[in-house]
Amino acid sequence: MRMYRPYHPPADPLLVRELTQVQQELRAHVRLQPLGYEPTLIAGCDSSFPTPETILSVFVLLQFPSLELVEKVYHVGPVEVPYIPGLLSFREAPNVLRAYDKLQQKPDIIMVDGHGIAHPRRMGIAAHLGVLLDSPTFGVAKQKLTGTYQEPAITKGSISPLTDKSGELLGEVIRSKDKVNPLFVSPGHRCDQTTATRLTLACLRGYKLPEPTRLADHWAEEFKKELR
Repeated sequence: MRMYRPYHPPADPLLVRELTQVQQELRAHVRLQPLGYEPTLIAGCDSSFPTPETILSVFVLLQFPSLELVEKVYHVGPVEVPYIPGLLSFREAPNVLRAYDKLQQKPDIIMVDGHGIAHPRRMGIAAHLGVLLDSPTFGVAKQKLTGTYQEPAITKGSISPLTDKSGELLGEVIRSKDKVNPLFVSPGHRCDQTTATRLTLACLRGYKLPEPTRLADHWAEEFKKELR
């Protein structure tokens, strides 16, 4: 059975060039470094599109390492940028930032549903948000965007590197649950791969997704019901 994919008309080439230039400028500010301290508050964020014209972005704030829910917020706004592969951060980030502003407490680090530097131009949504917020971020994605890897072993906790053609490490491929498809974990900003992988594993509670992004996804579905 063929999977349905929504049609997205070609974007304005001038807009593509402009956003690509901005993306390259943001990339120059990315810093990959150890976190330097143990977080006490970790956030998860996710976005979805209730309608083609509307975006809903959610933040959940959890205590770490207990992962007790502290706070949950969301923001709904208009989609302001068309769908452009490789530039989806510009479509999501403005609304995500408005949701972030609603948090009463700010996290020590943010786990983003999406990629960090495991992106063709090393600027996935986690890196993009990290630079704009100047906050530690990393990405946990369900699908590969770029790079190559060997399938990790089928047991939970198995890991293999995700690299580009030159051998540069882009992220790690993590089996988060026995016999399920792996996750693609990469640092975004003010974070390194070791930290991103360690926190992802520490946030697993028997599901495929780590709790910060799993709960963000869960509450996105709940908040959608309020919009109907």
